[in-house]
Amino acid sequence: MEAIKNWFLIFFASEEFEIIIKVVVAMILSGIIGTERELSSKPAGLRTNVLVGVSATLIMALGIFLAEADSRIDASRMAAQLLSGIGFIGVGTILRNGFNVKGLTTAAGLLAVTCIGLFVGAGYYVPAIIITFLVLFILKNAHKFIKERGKKTFFMFRIFLDNPSEKMAELKNLLNEKNLEVTKIRIVETEAQEEGKFIAVEFRSKLSENDNNDLVFAFTERLGAKQVIEE
Repeated sequence: MEAIKNWFLIFFASEEFEIIIKVVVAMILSGIIGTERELSSKPAGLRTNVLVGVSATLIMALGIFLAEADSRIDASRMAAQLLSGIGFIGVGTILRNGFNVKGLTTAAGLLAVTCIGLFVGAGYYVPAIIITFLVLFILKNAHKFIKERGKKTFFMFRIFLDNPSEKMAELKNLLNEKNLEVTKIRIVETEAQEEGKFIAVEFRSKLSENDNNDLVFAFTERLGAKQVIEE
């Protein structure tokens, strides 16, 4: 019994036990953020966030262990390489559809979880806990604040007309009437003869689905557009 007791005392005071504690803390903290992402049906959910957080903790702990064993080793280099590598995972969550980009928050969340894991791996538990709940607060409440303030989104339309140059002035008047913040407007000639020329319009606005439909209808009725395509 005395031998078993001594073994436990030695184990609980060892670096191995400290690493286990760090891994458990990293699992809990990254799991909190991962659960929020999972409930929001995001690409990187509970499993991804936990694996990223635990991996960051292990890499940081390993870097510190190796640096203590050999003074020539710089523990920060392993953390730097991890931050570079996490970018590849983040890129896989980002999708672009025209001017709409999705997945940036998920990618940024993975970076935040990585940093939390690094803090845990370095033994800074209190900052890691505080950062976790700050990130969670931002993920759960930032969109509500943005929605209340009225976020403007980029839109792009292709308006196919028989004589686009003659319709340009009327189009600008229409856009001004709708109070749209036009960023670019130009006439484009397609290679396909059946499509001919079209006016490409890019603008920023707060458009609901009904406003969007009304705008397409106005393009058709007032400008005589043959086809209107939203990108």
